[in-house]
Amino acid sequence: MPSTRERVIQAVVALLRAALPQAAHGRNEAKPRTIPNGGTVTVDDGVPGTPEVTLSPATYIFEHEIPVEVVARKGPGETAEARLDAMLQAIGAAVAADRTLGGLCDHIEVTAPDTEPLTGEGAAVSRSAVLGLVAVYGTSDPLN
Repeated sequence: MPSTRERVIQAVVALLRAALPQAAHGRNEAKPRTIPNGGTVTVDDGVPGTPEVTLSPATYIFEHEIPVEVVARKGPGETAEARLDAMLQAIGAAVAADRTLGGLCDHIEVTAPDTEPLTGEGAAVSRSAVLGLVAVYGTSDPLN
């Protein structure tokens, strides 16, 4: 059975796939060279950080920030900024609808996105945003 950390990351990936079904999805992958019409979403595992520990029974409580990169490209009659904004709103709505990832964590929230333009020779006009999904969860073993 996967660890709590892995199950939370898998649930984040599933939540993002459901929120943005037209996007290409990846995990721990390099930035794609080409951006499909539906955009891309890449989840990085992130670092769970140092947990708070409660005793009797021992529980390790993590605030695990999971970085997510979202990329949108300009489409017919729509700017890259508008497409990116719509993708970010879809993520926000999906998180708001399931703050516990089906009971896997105590709470999940989204950090504000850091946006930037993507440019390159011959590339379509694109925008990217990096945001964090912060999952708070407890486990009896920091490796489980």
